[in-house]
Amino acid sequence: MAGWPQPVSGDVMDTTPVNTKEIEAEILEVLQTCFDPEIPVNIYELGLIYEVKVEPSGEAKVVMTLTSPNCPAAAELPAEVEAKVGAVPGVMDARVDVVWDPPWDQSRMSEAAKLQLGLL
Repeated sequence: MAGWPQPVSGDVMDTTPVNTKEIEAEILEVLQTCFDPEIPVNIYELGLIYEVKVEPSGEAKVVMTLTSPNCPAAAELPAEVEAKVGAVPGVMDARVDVVWDPPWDQSRMSEAAKLQLGLL
């Protein structure tokens, strides 16, 4: 029909479901590029990541903790995680929730992290 506005490609939201498992795997890879500035081990191997969940809409949620509430990176590290997760292809929105329960302790670290830090 002439006169009716035609949709512009930028105006239409893509509702194609994403491959959530693939995106979650990519997020886990990108999390291994984030480091606590005081510990030379990535936050994934340190056990600071409690959950990664991607919805079919592309919304990604990361539940994480820090080694301590007084961690000097308490402001920067979650922001870095959110930015890196948000840059993963297929992620439409990234949210990072920092939790303190359960509290982090060394038992959450991977064997590789413990070995790297001389704890084995």
